[in-house]
Amino acid sequence: MELNKIFFLRLILASILGGAIGINRELRAKEAGIRTHFLVSLGSALIMIISQHGFNDVIDMAGYELDPARVAAQVVSGIGFIGAGMIIIQKHSIKGLTSAAGIWTTAGVGLTVGGGLYFVGISATILTLIGFELTTIIFKQIGTKTTMFEISTPKKEILQDIIQLLRKKNRYLQKYEVKDKKIEGETVYYATFYIRSNNPREGTMLLEEIQTIPDVIVERADFSADE
Repeated sequence: MELNKIFFLRLILASILGGAIGINRELRAKEAGIRTHFLVSLGSALIMIISQHGFNDVIDMAGYELDPARVAAQVVSGIGFIGAGMIIIQKHSIKGLTSAAGIWTTAGVGLTVGGGLYFVGISATILTLIGFELTTIIFKQIGTKTTMFEISTPKKEILQDIIQLLRKKNRYLQKYEVKDKKIEGETVYYATFYIRSNNPREGTMLLEEIQTIPDVIVERADFSADE
């Protein structure tokens, strides 16, 4: 009975630590949130407990050799299926890698707590949260920012003017897509542009410049198109 209480506390602690990481991801509107991290950490702790103690009834039987790490090791490879589902590749742009890495780390936290290494599990959770927040703050200050614009125009030649505008100093045009559509017998061109810049205000300044171009309508703008 005492052992069951210990197992129960391990599951609770693993759930709390996984949920703490999930809250951070949820607040930043990432692919995996509280429930995903909660369940990954809880499930990993459960599998670790099973791996260590689930076969005690046969451990003394002749002909049986047990490896307590065998079942737990499958979490490390198996969690890749969840992580892969969060990674999105669009036109040579990859999103979701950080979320996938977070899930992988959360699985490690669950395994650690399930194995009874409470201090290590708590430390790993704290370091993970610090890593998420600290890198976000640093890259906001010194890193580049991705901005996405969707525009429409009836004149195709205007698109070249916009491209030149996007390639001005301190702006890096990552990619763009152009589509055309017939509306009431006239061709309307729709274009989506992604740029990166070092200046946090560059997106707002760029939007103001685009809006001054005749025959151009800004359909949508996203100043936080980063992962």
